[in-house]
Amino acid sequence: MKNIAILVLAAGKSSRMNGIKQLEKINKKTLLEISLENIKTVFSSTIYCVLGANADKIKSKIHTNNIEFIKNENFENGLSSSIVAGITYFKKKKYHFDGIFILLADQPAIEVRYLEEMLHLFQQNKEVIMASNYGEKLGVPAIFPEKYFSDLLLIEGDKGAKEFINKRKNEIICPKQSTNFFDIDTKEDLLHYKKSI
Repeated sequence: MKNIAILVLAAGKSSRMNGIKQLEKINKKTLLEISLENIKTVFSSTIYCVLGANADKIKSKIHTNNIEFIKNENFENGLSSSIVAGITYFKKKKYHFDGIFILLADQPAIEVRYLEEMLHLFQQNKEVIMASNYGEKLGVPAIFPEKYFSDLLLIEGDKGAKEFINKRKNEIICPKQSTNFFDIDTKEDLLHYKKSI
C-alpha cells in the first residue's frame, strides 16, 4: 500500500468549538492524535496532515511519529482548499501516488476495520472512487484514484469532496460494512462522544 497517500484534513479554525478543536483532549490524547493514530494502525508509511488555523500551535502539541504536515494558507476558503493544498504539495514535491485517501480529523469514532476495508477495496479497484455511504449522501473517508487529481484541484468551498463524489455516483464503490461517522464540531459533540466511549 505504499502507492497511496493518506491525507488528513485538520486546517479549520473550529469556530463552533470556541477553542482549538484539533487539540481538545479525549483520554489524555488530542482529537487530532486519535485520528492520526487510528489510521497509523493500518498504514505504516508517512501520513500527510493539512493544517491551517493555529498550525504552529497544533504542530507543537502533536507527538505522533511519521507525520508530514502541509500548510494550507487558504484555509478560510473551506475544506476544499485543504484537498487542493495537499495535491498541490504532492505535485510540487514530485510525489507519485495511485490514489489519495482523504479523512477528516474530527471523526475519531471511525473504526480501524472500516479503514482497512476501504484500503483493501482500493487495491482491487484502483480506477474507481471509494466513498463512504451516509445514507442519502456519499462522503469521506474516500479514496480518489490518480485520474481524478486534476479535477480535484478545481473544487471550491466548504463542501470539500462531498459535492465532487455525489456528482459521480456511478463511478463509486462503498464498503459493505458501516462505521460511526460522528463528527465533533461543538463542545456538546465532544461531551457526547466522551460519554459514548
